[in-house]
Amino acid sequence: MACRLNGRMWLAAAAALGSCFSLFAHAAGDSGLGEKKFYTCFGCHGVENYRNAYPDYSVPKLRHQNAAYIISALQEYRSGDRPHATMHAQTASLTDQDMEDIAAYLQGPEPVKPSTLVSGTVPTQVATCAACHGENGLGVDAPLVPKPPLLAGQHVDYLEQAIAAYRNGRRKNAVMNGMAQTLASDADVKVVAEYFSRQYSPLVTAKTGGK
Repeated sequence: MACRLNGRMWLAAAAALGSCFSLFAHAAGDSGLGEKKFYTCFGCHGVENYRNAYPDYSVPKLRHQNAAYIISALQEYRSGDRPHATMHAQTASLTDQDMEDIAAYLQGPEPVKPSTLVSGTVPTQVATCAACHGENGLGVDAPLVPKPPLLAGQHVDYLEQAIAAYRNGRRKNAVMNGMAQTLASDADVKVVAEYFSRQYSPLVTAKTGGK
C-alpha cells in the first residue's frame, strides 16, 4: 500500500509540474523534415538489435515513442544531464526545431493511447512506476508534460541500464532520480525491466520510409 501511495504522490507532483510548464508546450514538428534530419541517427537507431558499446546494451527502439519524451530526452543529452558522448555530439548541433521535427517523425501521426491490456502478473516492484508509465508501460491518462516514455516492449537490457543510471544519479531527472530509489536492489531493477519488456508494444526500430 505504501508503495502504491508513493506512486500516486509522484504522479500528482509530476502533473502539477506539468501544468506549470503547460504554457511552454512545444509546437508540432514536421515529420517529413524530421525523417530527413534523422538520417545520421539511422546508423544506430535504424539497425535491428544494434548495440551500444562500453557499456554494452541494446540501442533503444524509438519509432512510435511519445514525441514529447523524445524532445526532453534529446535536450537532456544536449545539456549533459544524460551523459553519453555520441548522443551529446549528435544533439549539440540540433536546434530546438530540429528536435521537434525528429520527434514528430518518430512518434508518427498520433501518440500511442494508454490501455489496460496487461501480459502476465504485475510485480509489486512495478507499482510506483505504474503511476506514470501505466501497469503495461503504455502510459496513463494524465496531463504530464512532458509525457513519460513508453516502456512496453523496450529492450530489457536498455531498460535495466536506464533505471540503474537514474538510481545512481548518472542520469539527472528530478522525478526519475527519486522514483528509481523506490527500487531497493539490482534484482528489483531486473524484475521491472523484464516485466515491461514483455508487454505488448508498438515500439519498433525506425526504418527509412517505414511505419
